[in-house]
Amino acid sequence: MNVKVYTLNAFAKSKKGGNPAGVVIDADSLSKKDMQIIAKKVGFSETAFVQKSDKADFKVRFFTPNKEIDLCGHATIATFYLLAKKGIIKPGNYTQETKAGILNVEIKKDKTAFMEQNRPKFSEIISKKEIAKSLNVSEAAFPPNLPIQIVSTGLKEIFIPINSIKELHKIKPNFPKIIKISKKYGVVGYHLFTLETKFKSAAHCRNFAPLYGVPEESATGTANGALACYLFENKMITKKQAKNLIFEQGYSMDRPSEVLVSLDIKNNKIAKVKVGGIAFLQ
Repeated sequence: MNVKVYTLNAFAKSKKGGNPAGVVIDADSLSKKDMQIIAKKVGFSETAFVQKSDKADFKVRFFTPNKEIDLCGHATIATFYLLAKKGIIKPGNYTQETKAGILNVEIKKDKTAFMEQNRPKFSEIISKKEIAKSLNVSEAAFPPNLPIQIVSTGLKEIFIPINSIKELHKIKPNFPKIIKISKKYGVVGYHLFTLETKFKSAAHCRNFAPLYGVPEESATGTANGALACYLFENKMITKKQAKNLIFEQGYSMDRPSEVLVSLDIKNNKIAKVKVGGIAFLQ
């Protein structure tokens, strides 16, 4: 099997930053088994496979090293940046068929890609005691005014507020416990954040998804889109601020990344969620 896999760093703040993703542009002849083998060999947190679609401009499937997932933000950004870079698409609006539904993607003139996510679904609030044990921290690490809650804009994650950047970076997670809790609640993993930031951003984040073979991820588009919704719902950001948000991630891995998020608020409800960023070809 001879397949060309492009490798890109998506959501990068610099060429050394971002989240690496594999992209296969012409995947129509590949079976699900083939795609899984390729994703495992590539070894990145996600690899995207572009196929023809009779429902959208493109069909995109996403594989971690051990499973297919419904949607991946950083691999979407990498895919559409690459399609634009190679001249397959021009600046404008496109649709992608995913297992999370048909979603809109916009390419700006500078090749920044923005993908539309589903409107948020807010689920269970989880006890701080249960989560603290899996992160090897005390409950005092969590701010008292914010819940630990499951939110989804396409993928369910547990959103966990932490008091400070220092405490966030000191965390040494217990991955077997995170896997157990992820299975229990049917989530991809944990998205930890603090409102203390390096560059006056909306939040500073870390993401753990060991259930899917990803101990830590340097930039997570879907999770930061959902985090923006969480922050608006909990009155941590205003309607005006929600239009242009930046989330910092990857600093604990020495891969500085930034994820752009824009929420469209109508009648004090979230009507649209868009996540964007740039990519660098490796």
